[in-house]
Amino acid sequence: VQLQASGGGLVQAGGSLRLSCAASRIRFSAYSMAWYRQGPGKQRDWVARIGYCGSTNYADSVKGRFTISRDNAKSTVYLQMNSLKPEDTGVYYCNAGSPTTVVPGKYWGQGTLVTVSS
Repeated sequence: VQLQASGGGLVQAGGSLRLSCAASRIRFSAYSMAWYRQGPGKQRDWVARIGYCGSTNYADSVKGRFTISRDNAKSTVYLQMNSLKPEDTGVYYCNAGSPTTVVPGKYWGQGTLVTVSS
């Protein structure tokens, strides 16, 4: 299984970014997908999850600002991030196989860095 995350970068507070995670060597449509992030000096935290059926869940800190979606035809999961805040800064990881909210699956991508300046 390979998960390739992209789309990170430097953005000012209030701005937007869209992260992508392309999966390969996996029957993508059968897997729940999730995004996690790890801020500087912090543990890796769950951000959002989308089930194989399309149901979504979000951490309270991003609810109303972030949107997770998936395109099964492209084996890709997205994270649209709006109204970004400096505290959203961190490395964002995609994850495959999450059995339930906040519990990660066993497959991780390499991470993409998001930096939000104040």
